[in-house]
Amino acid sequence: MQIRLTTTDTPAAEEVALIGQNLTAYNDADVGPSGRRVLAVTVRDETGALLAGISGYTGWGWLYVQWLWVHESLRGQGMAGQMLTAAEDEARARGCHSAWIDTFNPIAEKAYTRQGYAVFGELPDFPVGRSRKFLQKRLTPSG
Repeated sequence: MQIRLTTTDTPAAEEVALIGQNLTAYNDADVGPSGRRVLAVTVRDETGALLAGISGYTGWGWLYVQWLWVHESLRGQGMAGQMLTAAEDEARARGCHSAWIDTFNPIAEKAYTRQGYAVFGELPDFPVGRSRKFLQKRLTPSG
């Protein structure tokens, strides 16, 4: 059998989907189904414009917050904490025991630690001049 290794920045969507499907099938066989479900929290104004939001998922008993964004007009008002609380509450309802998030923004890191997250890992110079911090939190029934 001849194989060919290719590197690209324009993979076909079908190939990316197939990679994900095959990895999911492998992981399901190895450790059991993840039960992965999308989770989003949004904040809108009276016109329906999006002013803040969280996008992530729950799986294997964990909440992963992939993206958390707050419009500059709402920053510094505790919106990140309110959205995290809502996401954590939904994660608990889904049976999650813990949550994790990552950031290279020192201001965001402070917001997450105020919410009860603790740093468990760090990648220096990601991006150069900053460190990407990985934070986690145990989701107890009471918060």
